[in-house]
Amino acid sequence: MFNKKIVESLGKSSMIRAMFEEGARLRKLYGDDKVFDFSLGNPEVEPPVEVLDSLKKYVNSEEQGLHKYMNNAGFPDVRQKVADYLNKKSGIDMTSEHIVMVCGAAAGLNVTLKALLNPGEEVMVLAPFFVEYGTYIDHAGGNTVIVNTMKDSFQIDVDAVEKAITNKTKAIIINSPNNPTGVIYSRESLEQLNKVIEKKEAELGISIFVISDEPYVSLVYDGIEVPSTLSIFKKSISINSFSKSLALPGERIGYIAASSRIPDVETLISAMVTLNRTLGFVNAPSLFQKVIADNLEVAVNTENYKKKRDILYNHLTKIGFKCIKPDGAFYLFVKAPIEDDIAFCGTAAKYNLLLVPGSGFRGPGYVRIAYCADIGMIERSLEAFTKLAKEYGLS
Repeated sequence: MFNKKIVESLGKSSMIRAMFEEGARLRKLYGDDKVFDFSLGNPEVEPPVEVLDSLKKYVNSEEQGLHKYMNNAGFPDVRQKVADYLNKKSGIDMTSEHIVMVCGAAAGLNVTLKALLNPGEEVMVLAPFFVEYGTYIDHAGGNTVIVNTMKDSFQIDVDAVEKAITNKTKAIIINSPNNPTGVIYSRESLEQLNKVIEKKEAELGISIFVISDEPYVSLVYDGIEVPSTLSIFKKSISINSFSKSLALPGERIGYIAASSRIPDVETLISAMVTLNRTLGFVNAPSLFQKVIADNLEVAVNTENYKKKRDILYNHLTKIGFKCIKPDGAFYLFVKAPIEDDIAFCGTAAKYNLLLVPGSGFRGPGYVRIAYCADIGMIERSLEAFTKLAKEYGLS
């Protein structure tokens, strides 16, 4: 009766929301202070004061045409500011003509995939990954090819990627810092991946695009480098949103940046601009285009997230859980003490701990903990984690 593919995908895509809704139910039963909800990547912090000041400025301005239609790619001055910002980061010569403003990273991915894919072409994703990538690829008429990252580090398994490339491979999606692991892909692995891509392109006579999903690119700790994909990959498309970096998830604002080194990039941009309209987005919100253009160098206080990371990571590893210390984003991807991560999350819920099964990210045997929560809640949760560890004989 309904779309079969969508109905079949509901189980995986709804895991995060299901745990979030379970949290609402438990809070009614036990009170807010006794429920420890780590399910949703919804920043607890407010936007930086610079963002709020910009918003007030534009709301109170008398600028004409601020709330009218514009080119579907976005305001030219905003796009040029984004291009200038990326030029400094990547060293690539970008202009406003290589930028499309979009309604967040999800919109950017859907527009990009629809512009690139012909029916049946393949898009590679690196597991674990944000599971809705598969739905986006399916909507664009493509096929998802899943390649696991390195078991002990979650870094790119370049050899596995090479083996998975076929004459139908059209793109590879990378997400660094990664959701759900918090891992940042190293420059060495990205440069090795680029060599493999160029080798396979020559062998198979194909073009392979690297789509870099970068909503967490500003949330980085301990001075770790996030290499610029625009500088490494010739056929690179960078997609960013300001949901995490500026704590604006409800405003749905971001951009697509298609490298000026892509052959016939003008045609690709034209397709994206048309799809921005025909997929129903029309254009990115005009007011927030202006706001983010003022704040490209601004980000939330990462020290706040680092403190939360360290509290949780240090406690969990002390009581026997295993986890790679994340270098970015705001997630811990913790090894469950049993193979069934869904059952483990069920046990955690007995202690009012709401975790998300790694199976929802194609990372079975793990759970994701989103530490973008109130620090008081994190501190109160430590005793519950200790009780959970003792149930499994870890401490």
